[in-house]
Amino acid sequence: MASSTVIGLVVHRYRDDAVALGEAVSSWARTRGLEVVDLEGADPVPDLVVSIGGDGTMLRAVRALRGEPVPIIGVNMGSLGYLADVEADSAIGAIDTWLSGSPDNACRVEDRMLLDVSVDDASGGPFSALALNEVVLEKRDAGHTVHLAVEIDGAPFTTYAADGLIIATPTGSTAYSLSARGPVVSPRLRAILVTPVSPHMLFDRSLVLDPGEAVRIEVLDNRAATVSLDGVSLCTLDTGGVVTVAASDKTARFVRFGAARFHEVLKSKFGLADR
Repeated sequence: MASSTVIGLVVHRYRDDAVALGEAVSSWARTRGLEVVDLEGADPVPDLVVSIGGDGTMLRAVRALRGEPVPIIGVNMGSLGYLADVEADSAIGAIDTWLSGSPDNACRVEDRMLLDVSVDDASGGPFSALALNEVVLEKRDAGHTVHLAVEIDGAPFTTYAADGLIIATPTGSTAYSLSARGPVVSPRLRAILVTPVSPHMLFDRSLVLDPGEAVRIEVLDNRAATVSLDGVSLCTLDTGGVVTVAASDKTARFVRFGAARFHEVLKSKFGLADR
């Protein structure tokens, strides 16, 4: 492996075992002539990202890459995760397998859909970001619902009166959307999920949309909404604020080792039996 290879590292800051493993990975890599950088301050973009922590740390890694097509190896330090699937004692071996060229199909890259999210605050101007799991609009004030006018593919759909609205990817279908009774969707699919949170209306079902159908949400009736992406708060929108969500051409690239395991993780998470 050429000495110019750069590994970007992102580590769960508040887990001593994750920090210790990050130091061990760094030491191992440097003895092999590889450069190791902190992903969240990396310049230029690394050749490989190693995330050490759990699914939340994986979300940090995806956010830091900002759509750059860099493969990510996720090392899981906690409970069983959907995103990070390499165990701590296998971390260095997994990295070495990837850098050595993946003999005998020992690993592969799995592309996960991202969302292009555009936020236009009537007072602050537009900005955009990417989301792996979901974008959420929720009521700011306790005791009130938020009123959100939704357009799908350029046509008015309905106005939701709810505690919030989740626009999710298939990857995000097992995150916040699931807790709001949304469907579980295979992460191999490309789709956009629309899931209301505690809706105060007759229509309380989730929608599963074609990835080509953009969703536009406008805040109505002087009921402010907070906006968050992948669990990180972005801003508060007042009346007239708009969020537009569409399937991105960019993807998150996760390195997988062994057979596909989404259904196995799902079974384990929910204690499902074969019979």
